[in-house]
Amino acid sequence: MSTSAIIMLIVAIVIVWGGLVGAIVHLRRHPERPEDDAPPAQPTA
Repeated sequence: MSTSAIIMLIVAIVIVWGGLVGAIVHLRRHPERPEDDAPPAQPTA
């Protein structure tokens, strides 16, 4: 493999894995709530 091919391979790997890590970090900081996850209704007396 030539030097330019190795550099392009490393750049592609960093982009893919960096995007994965970025997505995981974002979801850890801002977790998605399910649409039907409503707080329980308080009984009225």
